[in-house]
Amino acid sequence: MQLQLISLVLIFLHSMEYIDTQQASRIRRHRKLHPGVSHGCQGGCATCSDYNGCLSCKPRLFFFLERDGMRQTGVCLSSCPSGYYGTRSPDINKCTKCKADCDACFNRNFCTKCKAGFYLHMGKCLDVCPDGFEPIGQHMECTAIVHCEVGEWSQWSPCSKRGKTCGFKRGEESRTRETLRIPSASGDTCPATKEKRKCVVQRRQCRKGERKGGGERKRRPNKEENKEENRESRQEERDTDNREESENKNKTEHRRRKAQNKQRVSTAGSTVQ
Repeated sequence: MQLQLISLVLIFLHSMEYIDTQQASRIRRHRKLHPGVSHGCQGGCATCSDYNGCLSCKPRLFFFLERDGMRQTGVCLSSCPSGYYGTRSPDINKCTKCKADCDACFNRNFCTKCKAGFYLHMGKCLDVCPDGFEPIGQHMECTAIVHCEVGEWSQWSPCSKRGKTCGFKRGEESRTRETLRIPSASGDTCPATKEKRKCVVQRRQCRKGERKGGGERKRRPNKEENKEENRESRQEERDTDNREESENKNKTEHRRRKAQNKQRVSTAGSTVQ
């Protein structure tokens, strides 16, 4: 029994020695065919060279050539540096350079950031943005031009003067509309959002304690304001009287001319007979 156990141990040791001899022989042959190549590499390399660095990478890593003057050294990275994109294949995963005008890209035909002097539009780097677009942002991306948009006009406000809705005949009324969309730098500017126009109302005296149009309690006017209001009131009355007198003159002149025309027609008819 002991002899059998010793025999098995000797056979196992002999087999391990044979395997080590074969592996050492393969390594020697590989070094003769590929001088300087090592399998005991660091930093994610599957195979490497003392002079050229990584020659191949472990699974899921990207092979990238770093340039140092005239020398290029292979490294294995988990992601490609800026200006490069990763491509995977059964043979090798490697970093491929983006196009010359592209600073960062998703693949060869889709740029995500352009170099200085170019504008990014739909994955392309252009000299100028196309029609209907404008450059915006730090990355100089082309975005659609936004034009101003406003809402509908509100109703006209009550006729007022100096914040009051009483004690005058001629005043102002206003209306507003809301800005719905603010324009971009190249967009159409917004039209007026507030309008005023003159208005005429029947004069009425302000009642005691009546509030102003904005809800603020009426303030007792000083002497200068009373003089100004009286002057404006007299001027409004004179304007009204002058306008009414002018309208009456026009009506009288119209009736006179109408009567003259009627008389001419009647005289012409008598002459014909």
